[in-house]
Amino acid sequence: MKSSSLMFALLSVVVSVVILCVTQWIYKWRKPKCKGKLPPGSMGFPLLGETIQFFAPYKANNISPFITKKMERYGSIFKTHLVGHRLIISTDAGFNSFIFQQEGKLFQCCYPKSFSEIAGRESIVSAGGFLHKYLRNLVMNLVGNESMKQKLIPKVEKMVCEHLQSWCGQASIELREAVTKMAFSFGAKILLSYSESKSSKNLRKAYADFQRGLISFPLNIPGTAYWKCLQGRKKAVEIIKSILEERCATPRKRQEKDFLDLVIEEIKKNGSLMTEAMALDLLFVLVFAAFETTSITLTLAVKNVCEHPKVLEELIKEHEAILRNRKNIESGITWQEYKSMNFTHAVIHETVRLANIVPGIFRKVLKDVDIKGYTIPAGWIVMVCPPAVHMNPKQYDDPFTFNPWRWQVESDQGRRYHQNSSCYVSKWFPHSNIGEEYPKGCHNN
Repeated sequence: MKSSSLMFALLSVVVSVVILCVTQWIYKWRKPKCKGKLPPGSMGFPLLGETIQFFAPYKANNISPFITKKMERYGSIFKTHLVGHRLIISTDAGFNSFIFQQEGKLFQCCYPKSFSEIAGRESIVSAGGFLHKYLRNLVMNLVGNESMKQKLIPKVEKMVCEHLQSWCGQASIELREAVTKMAFSFGAKILLSYSESKSSKNLRKAYADFQRGLISFPLNIPGTAYWKCLQGRKKAVEIIKSILEERCATPRKRQEKDFLDLVIEEIKKNGSLMTEAMALDLLFVLVFAAFETTSITLTLAVKNVCEHPKVLEELIKEHEAILRNRKNIESGITWQEYKSMNFTHAVIHETVRLANIVPGIFRKVLKDVDIKGYTIPAGWIVMVCPPAVHMNPKQYDDPFTFNPWRWQVESDQGRRYHQNSSCYVSKWFPHSNIGEEYPKGCHNN
């Protein structure tokens, strides 16, 4: 009898301790430590957070229902927990601009572990600090102004003309597929000199498999969308690796180098930071970036222009004026002509704004940041949410309407957009104003 009572007492103590520990753990989960006051929000269920709600499907050119509900309840800056990370989500245009201005000082490029697995642990997306700058400078050899002037513009023009001519011979085309094929063939060519028609390895199919699970719940179990995404990535990297190894074994004698040649030269330099693993992750991400976002934007641009005759009329007017001013009408597009296409650029900016290709941009907080009466602790991740800014009626008048004229710099609205736009679109316009409500002491850091 005594032994039974003792066992019951011990069991009661164990259960009580477990309940106490679990209660404390849940409390700490929901109330993270902070030297100041955290932004409002919910941390969701322990371990899982609010990941399932975040990944609920929605229209690509709209704001996520998850974000919309949080904004309505908590305002433009709020906390949450996604895929194993404590996050602050910002839908505030001024704060977003401040985050980008303080790149490398208060904030550093950083993505959740699940996304790093997809992009590559040593890719430019996952790299931070000096390594990120190193990789970015290498990429600028490909897409910088000098390369644009001398090489890319003529190549792009030639490629587009060839594809347009091939489309003219067909009764009809599926625009998204045709544009994707065009953008992929061009990107793969300038990066790797890869030709789909000449290669036995189907790189585009591997990327298609990768894309299907790109935005999915990060559950790496056979059969899930995330697992299929990782398998597609594996196939694509294997193909890129075979191209790299073949190029290293038999260097090309052609005078014009592609980006892969530059990467190989970088690997072979004494004391270089570039490794083969880093090169593969970099090339994988660049090939994907070269066609995926481009094809979506081009498809949407064609759709919007077709649906707005006045926009088409203005574009024709601008380009016919350029042709009339040419000494030789058959000559290619020059850098000066490209820079003079004011309305064309306005159409591009408006298309990018409405496309909302990037649902989130992530930055790691390096130091505690005080903002609007709240403190964002060091070590947390801030997620900038471009769609919430791009579709905000306080930021853009009638935001769901395709209106390229809003970007005309001579108008009051145009000046306001150029000054205050944030996120993806603002990278076209480096000069942004930060309101007095943002951390004064941080501007001179």
